Amino acid sequence: MKASIQQIAVLVAISISSVTAFVPQHITSTKFGVKQDAIRSSVALEASKNKEKIASRTKWAESRGYGESVTGSSDDGARKAPKLIIAGAPASGKGTQCEIIKEKYGVVHLSTGDMLRAAVAAETEVGKVAKDFMDSGKLVPDDVIIGVVKDRLSESDCVECGWLLDGFPRTPAQAEALAEAGVSADCFIFLNVPDDVLVERVVGRRTDPVTGKIYHMTFSPPDDEEVLARLEQRSDDTEEKVKVRLEQFHANVDAVKGSYTDIAVEVDGTQKPEDVSAAIMSAVEAVLA
Repeated sequence: MKASIQQIAVLVAISISSVTAFVPQHITSTKFGVKQDAIRSSVALEASKNKEKIASRTKWAESRGYGESVTGSSDDGARKAPKLIIAGAPASGKGTQCEIIKEKYGVVHLSTGDMLRAAVAAETEVGKVAKDFMDSGKLVPDDVIIGVVKDRLSESDCVECGWLLDGFPRTPAQAEALAEAGVSADCFIFLNVPDDVLVERVVGRRTDPVTGKIYHMTFSPPDDEEVLARLEQRSDDTEEKVKVRLEQFHANVDAVKGSYTDIAVEVDGTQKPEDVSAAIMSAVEAVLA
């Protein structure tokens, strides 16, 4: 009986670790006093949604031969660790391409939100400064964000495996500050998709609240009527709101691209995902050769 209890305890610990590994941390501090059953329910739901998204994108990439890392695949047994930046408007397909790039090259996929949360959790010096701004509901200044990014890129996994900055820098000031901090990339990938196509992609997007799977009412609607009936639309996935987001994106992206003219690669994002991937891989391979 004693051995059985120990086994159960181990299984419970593993289950908790498996769930929490997929749960995104909120940037703002969580207030105390929230009921534990509500927390556990939220954790389980977020874990399920994130696992579904990651598994779907990984399966798609592997089915097209993008699942093998190129690290150590060159003739001399060593390969340059890629340092990449990818930019694209909302619904440009950037998320899908990030998963494929990560699977293919084994790079560390980084977003500013994830890096800020990690720095705050680790209580680094810049993390403590960032936390002060976030706790007061203020935007984190560029100099603090750059500090967080620089610290993260200097960690061993990024140095050894390379990195993929997702949607950063967002402004010319951030691009300039990143360069001044000594951070340089090998390739700047821009997914170019016309606004009318982006609007159509966003407005038709729906999410299954049970599985977290994303559908599109025109391009990929669910076959199951029960699933169709429970689909939800994000509050900011309306034509009016997406146009505002696109205006903000266009206000900065041209200037950011100008900071990376020598290494910029523009890819037609209206193509099939596998064709977009092929163009990206070609560009990256040329840099790594």
